[in-house]
Amino acid sequence: MKIGIGNDHVAVELKNIIKEHLEQQGHEVVDFGTNSTERFDYPISGYAVGKAVASGDVDLGVLICGTGVGISLAANKVHGIRACVCSEPYSAKLSREHNNTNIIAFGARVVGPELAKMIVDEWLGAEFQGGRHQRRIDMIAEIEETQNLSTDR
Repeated sequence: MKIGIGNDHVAVELKNIIKEHLEQQGHEVVDFGTNSTERFDYPISGYAVGKAVASGDVDLGVLICGTGVGISLAANKVHGIRACVCSEPYSAKLSREHNNTNIIAFGARVVGPELAKMIVDEWLGAEFQGGRHQRRIDMIAEIEETQNLSTDR
Protein backbone atom coordinates (compact mmCIF):
# COMPACT_ATOMS: atom_id res chain seq x y z
CA MET A 1 0.00 0.00 0.00
CA LYS A 2 1.14 3.55 -0.71
CA ILE A 3 0.71 5.82 2.30
CA GLY A 4 1.23 9.56 2.48
CA ILE A 5 2.59 10.95 5.73
CA GLY A 6 2.69 14.55 6.87
CA ASN A 7 3.76 16.43 9.96
CA ASP A 8 4.79 19.73 11.44
CA HIS A 9 7.95 20.67 13.35
CA VAL A 10 6.61 19.24 16.63
CA ALA A 11 6.17 15.77 15.15
CA VAL A 12 9.41 15.15 13.24
CA GLU A 13 10.66 12.42 15.55
CA LEU A 14 7.33 10.57 15.74
CA LYS A 15 6.82 10.91 11.98
CA ASN A 16 10.16 9.21 11.34
CA ILE A 17 9.29 6.39 13.77
CA ILE A 18 5.91 5.79 12.11
CA LYS A 19 7.40 6.07 8.63
CA GLU A 20 9.98 3.38 9.47
CA HIS A 21 7.28 1.23 11.08
CA LEU A 22 5.16 1.38 7.92
CA GLU A 23 8.11 0.68 5.64
CA GLN A 24 9.04 -2.36 7.75
CA GLN A 25 5.53 -3.66 7.06
CA GLY A 26 6.16 -3.34 3.33
CA HIS A 27 4.26 -0.12 2.68
CA GLU A 28 5.60 2.57 0.38
CA VAL A 29 5.61 5.85 2.31
CA VAL A 30 5.53 9.22 0.59
CA ASP A 31 6.69 11.98 2.94
CA PHE A 32 4.85 15.32 2.64
CA GLY A 33 6.08 16.67 5.96
CA THR A 34 9.09 18.47 7.31
CA ASN A 35 12.29 17.00 8.68
CA SER A 36 13.21 20.23 10.44
CA THR A 37 12.35 21.27 13.97
CA GLU A 38 12.16 24.87 12.73
CA ARG A 39 8.61 26.20 12.79
CA PHE A 40 6.50 24.62 10.04
CA ASP A 41 2.81 25.32 9.52
CA TYR A 42 0.81 22.08 9.76
CA PRO A 43 -1.83 23.12 7.17
CA ILE A 44 0.82 22.77 4.46
CA SER A 45 1.39 19.06 5.01
CA GLY A 46 -2.23 18.37 6.04
CA TYR A 47 -3.42 19.79 2.74
CA ALA A 48 -0.68 18.03 0.74
CA VAL A 49 -1.57 14.61 2.17
CA GLY A 50 -5.28 15.32 1.73
CA LYS A 51 -4.76 16.20 -1.94
CA ALA A 52 -2.59 13.12 -2.51
CA VAL A 53 -5.24 10.82 -0.99
CA ALA A 54 -8.12 12.51 -2.82
CA SER A 55 -6.33 12.30 -6.17
CA GLY A 56 -5.32 8.67 -5.70
CA ASP A 57 -1.61 9.42 -5.72
CA VAL A 58 -1.51 7.57 -2.38
CA ASP A 59 -4.00 5.11 -0.92
CA LEU A 60 -4.25 6.46 2.62
CA GLY A 61 -2.69 9.14 4.81
CA VAL A 62 -1.17 9.56 8.26
CA LEU A 63 -0.90 13.02 9.80
CA ILE A 64 0.91 14.10 12.96
CA CYS A 65 1.14 17.48 14.65
CA GLY A 66 1.09 18.47 18.32
CA THR A 67 -2.45 17.21 18.94
CA GLY A 68 -3.47 15.90 15.51
CA VAL A 69 -6.40 18.31 15.47
CA GLY A 70 -5.09 21.19 13.39
CA ILE A 71 -3.47 19.05 10.73
CA SER A 72 -6.64 16.94 10.38
CA LEU A 73 -8.77 20.07 10.02
CA ALA A 74 -6.61 21.15 7.09
CA ALA A 75 -6.89 17.73 5.44
CA ASN A 76 -10.64 17.65 5.95
CA LYS A 77 -10.99 20.78 3.81
CA VAL A 78 -10.02 18.68 0.78
CA HIS A 79 -13.01 17.27 -1.08
CA GLY A 80 -13.38 13.55 -0.43
CA ILE A 81 -11.25 13.40 2.70
CA ARG A 82 -12.44 11.86 5.92
CA ALA A 83 -9.63 12.44 8.42
CA CYS A 84 -10.05 11.42 12.02
CA VAL A 85 -7.96 12.25 15.09
CA CYS A 86 -7.47 9.18 17.28
CA SER A 87 -5.53 8.88 20.51
CA GLU A 88 -6.20 5.17 21.01
CA PRO A 89 -6.56 2.11 18.76
CA TYR A 90 -10.27 1.34 19.26
CA SER A 91 -11.46 4.64 17.77
CA ALA A 92 -8.96 4.28 14.95
CA LYS A 93 -10.35 0.84 14.08
CA LEU A 94 -13.98 2.00 14.22
CA SER A 95 -13.20 5.11 12.20
CA ARG A 96 -12.29 2.82 9.29
CA GLU A 97 -15.05 0.27 9.87
CA HIS A 98 -17.90 2.78 10.33
CA ASN A 99 -16.71 6.05 8.75
CA ASN A 100 -14.38 4.77 6.02
CA THR A 101 -11.72 7.25 7.07
CA ASN A 102 -8.93 7.68 4.57
CA ILE A 103 -6.59 9.66 6.84
CA ILE A 104 -5.67 9.02 10.47
CA ALA A 105 -4.21 11.77 12.62
CA PHE A 106 -2.74 11.89 16.11
CA GLY A 107 -0.67 14.15 18.27
CA ALA A 108 3.03 13.87 19.04
CA ARG A 109 2.29 15.65 22.33
CA VAL A 110 -0.56 13.25 23.08
CA VAL A 111 0.62 9.70 22.24
CA GLY A 112 3.98 8.02 22.47
CA PRO A 113 5.65 5.98 19.73
CA GLU A 114 4.36 2.55 20.75
CA LEU A 115 0.76 3.74 21.12
CA ALA A 116 1.04 5.57 17.78
CA LYS A 117 2.15 2.31 16.13
CA MET A 118 -0.82 0.49 17.65
CA ILE A 119 -3.21 3.20 16.42
CA VAL A 120 -1.83 2.99 12.88
CA ASP A 121 -1.85 -0.82 12.88
CA GLU A 122 -5.47 -1.08 14.07
CA TRP A 123 -6.54 1.52 11.53
CA LEU A 124 -4.74 -0.15 8.64
CA GLY A 125 -6.02 -3.58 9.66
CA ALA A 126 -9.66 -2.51 9.68
CA GLU A 127 -11.97 -2.48 6.67
CA PHE A 128 -15.05 -0.42 5.94
CA GLN A 129 -18.15 -2.46 6.81
CA GLY A 130 -20.52 -0.72 4.43
CA GLY A 131 -24.18 -1.53 5.03
CA ARG A 132 -25.89 0.96 7.34
CA HIS A 133 -22.63 2.89 7.53
CA GLN A 134 -22.64 3.60 3.78
CA ARG A 135 -25.86 5.56 4.13
CA ARG A 136 -24.16 7.87 6.62
CA ILE A 137 -21.07 8.25 4.45
CA ASP A 138 -23.40 9.19 1.60
CA MET A 139 -25.01 11.80 3.83
CA ILE A 140 -21.61 13.28 4.65
CA ALA A 141 -20.79 13.36 0.92
CA GLU A 142 -24.10 15.13 0.27
CA ILE A 143 -23.15 17.84 2.76
CA GLU A 144 -19.74 18.13 1.13
CA GLU A 145 -21.24 18.46 -2.35
CA THR A 146 -24.14 20.77 -1.62
CA GLN A 147 -23.46 22.33 1.80
CA ASN A 148 -26.90 21.04 2.63
CA LEU A 149 -28.47 17.84 3.93
CA SER A 150 -31.80 16.59 2.77
CA THR A 151 -33.73 15.47 5.82
CA ASP A 152 -36.32 13.64 3.71
CA ARG A 153 -35.09 10.19 4.69
